[in-house]
Amino acid sequence: MGKHKIYTMSFASVYPHYVTKAEKKGRTKTEVDEIIRWLTGYSQEELEAHLEKKTDFETFFAEAPQLNPSRALIKGVICGIRVEDIEEPTMKEIRYLDKLIDELARGKAMEKILRK
Repeated sequence: MGKHKIYTMSFASVYPHYVTKAEKKGRTKTEVDEIIRWLTGYSQEELEAHLEKKTDFETFFAEAPQLNPSRALIKGVICGIRVEDIEEPTMKEIRYLDKLIDELARGKAMEKILRK
């Protein structure tokens, strides 16, 4: 089986949907960016550069400076699948991010989202 379509999608094409989902629930773009930086280790400048370059998801996660070791604490169901049961590494990273944005939109405190 070939690669999943999301791997070749540009991160920049999905990013506005993360921001919109958060803002609809009274959260901010700044919080979305903080979550992404926490998960990947990118600086704000690096994140913005990837958005500008329209980096695909696979490259975005492959080039992440420091994937947060606490991301293993992210549990639960996203898109009908348990995050902790996903075996493919890139898909797992994408679903971790989806789960964190979901938690933000549901009003969870940033300290809990960032597993502090």
